Formats: sequence, structure tokens, C-alpha cells
Amino acid sequence: MQNNLQEQLAVRSRLTPASEKLQEILNKALQMLPLFLLALIVVVAFAQLGAWLTRRSAWLRRLGFSELASNLGMRFVRLVITGIGVLIALELLDATALVSAALGIAGVIGIALGFAFRNIVENYLAGVLLRTRNPFAVGDQIQVGDFIGSVVRLTSRDTVLMTFDGNHLRIPNSDIITSALTNFSRNPLRRFGFNVGVSVELDLIKVRQLGIATLTKMTGILTDPAPRCLVAELGDSAVSLQFFAWINQTDTYFLKARSEAIRLVKSAFDDAGIEMPEPIYRIHIAENLSANTQPKPIANPAMSAAMADVTNHAEVDVSTDETIPEQLAADLESSNEENLLTKKPKQ
Repeated sequence: MQNNLQEQLAVRSRLTPASEKLQEILNKALQMLPLFLLALIVVVAFAQLGAWLTRRSAWLRRLGFSELASNLGMRFVRLVITGIGVLIALELLDATALVSAALGIAGVIGIALGFAFRNIVENYLAGVLLRTRNPFAVGDQIQVGDFIGSVVRLTSRDTVLMTFDGNHLRIPNSDIITSALTNFSRNPLRRFGFNVGVSVELDLIKVRQLGIATLTKMTGILTDPAPRCLVAELGDSAVSLQFFAWINQTDTYFLKARSEAIRLVKSAFDDAGIEMPEPIYRIHIAENLSANTQPKPIANPAMSAAMADVTNHAEVDVSTDETIPEQLAADLESSNEENLLTKKPKQ
């Protein structure tokens, strides 16, 4: 047998099928060009419609939604409307089969991004909840866990506090939303308390009456609710009394009021001869000490007179401390960082 088959090696014969395929693709593209343009117009039109609706978010705020929640809701609406436009465009191009593949890829990418940005998403959603619930305002004094400070701002990631030392403290929003939060400023009335130990031999009724009378006369202490005194504990050498009093934080500083209350009660007890004994310990001494070895108290008449003069002229100062509020106001004026909270009105 003789093989008469011959392979065509000419370049022209090899390029002819490729050129015919390219020509077919170009012809099909020209035929599909009007549909491509129509699909593009549909996507752009739906995207513009979503952007227009995003700028019309005032009706959500009129329904009671916060600014942050309104913006988030309108962004979601814009995304949905744009997605509808994309689906219509794919239907025009007869490419709806790509939707399933695109959704599958988007799901995989979403899971990967969810793990990668989990903390960021948690803090952002916690910021939305905090802004919606409004548990605090700018200037409120709050405690979250072991941290205490005045609220400076709420961002999409964290809440900024100013501590009593004037330092900025940033707490992630997710920690605030999952932790116990105490707002000391939401109620203007606030109670303070302190313990005093007195001798077990004293008349507790008279001691309580003296302490309550002292607190009642003090500047800044409210008469309604009135100061109170409770017997907290009976010890071996002293009885522990607990004194409580209320103040109005709009014109009285909490720490000053508590400090002055302790000072005045101690001064009243000293003047009345009420003994506040120290713990008694029984010590057995093996050898007798001579009289010359006993320690002698050091008397300083000049210091005693100076201290008495200072005590007589001391004034009760319980006015509000504007140090932190002034620094907080200055920070709000100078910083360009976002703040999801509205400025607290002056009372």
C-alpha cells in the first residue's frame, strides 16, 4: 500500500480558520453591540437611581432612625437597586448563567473577608447599635469595666473617652456593647457614701444624729433625699458606720462633695470628743522596759497653731470641676475625626 496523504504546511492555510473564527466573533459582537449599550444604560440608570434614593434619607430620620442607621439603610438600598440593574443587564445579554457562578464566587470571597475583617465588622455593627440605642452622649461620665472617663466621641470602630488624667482612652465598640456600662451623668442626682469607725462604748444614736446633722448643713447636700447613716459592722474595737448623702451633679462636683463630707464629719466628731479608735492588738513583752526607753510624743506648738488656723478658715468648695469638660470641648473643636454622637447641650 502507498500512503498518499499530504499535510498542508502553508501558512495561509493555517491562518484561514483562525481568521474566519475571528471574523465570526467580530460579526457577533457588532450584532450584540446594541444589546451591550442597552445593558450598560440599564446598569448606569439603576446605579443613578440608587444614588438618588441615598440622598433622600431624610424620611428615615423622620421615622425615628438615627443618622447612622439611615445612612446604612440607604447604602443597602443603593446596593440592592444596582444589583437589580446588573441582573436585568445579564438577562438582556442572555448571560444569566453567569449569575450562579458569580454568586458562588461572591460567597467564597464573602466568607474569606468575613474571617479577615471579623473584628472590624463587629465594631462597626456595635457602633450602629450604640448610635441607635444612645446609651450615652458627648460629655457623659461612664464606666465600662474598669475604665472610667467622659465620652468624647463615638466612631465606627471605637468609643473615645477622656480619663480624669486628661488622657484619651479608646475602647472597641464590641467591648462596650458586650460589657456592663454605667452612666453616671444620665441621672443628675447621685449618691456618695463613706465609712467611719467609732468606739463600741459610744451611744450610736447620738453619733448618727451628729453625723446626719453635719451632712444636712453642708453646702451642696440635698435634703430630699435626706442624708442617712447605717450601722454597717460591729468589730472587736470599733463600730463601722456608713454615711450616705445625695448631690445634684449639675452644680456640685461628686469627688469634692465626698471629700468635704468626710472632712466635716471627722471635724464634728473631733469637736464632740467622739473617739475613732484604731485596731487593738495584744502584745506580750518578754522583758520589762525601763521608763527611759519609752518613746515620747514630739510636740510642735507652731504646727498645731497653724493647723488650727487653717481648719478655722477652711471653706466648703463643692463647685463643679470644669477641667475635663473644657479639655473635652477643645478636643471636639480641634479634631476632624468622625463623631456619630450629637454634642450634649449645656444644662
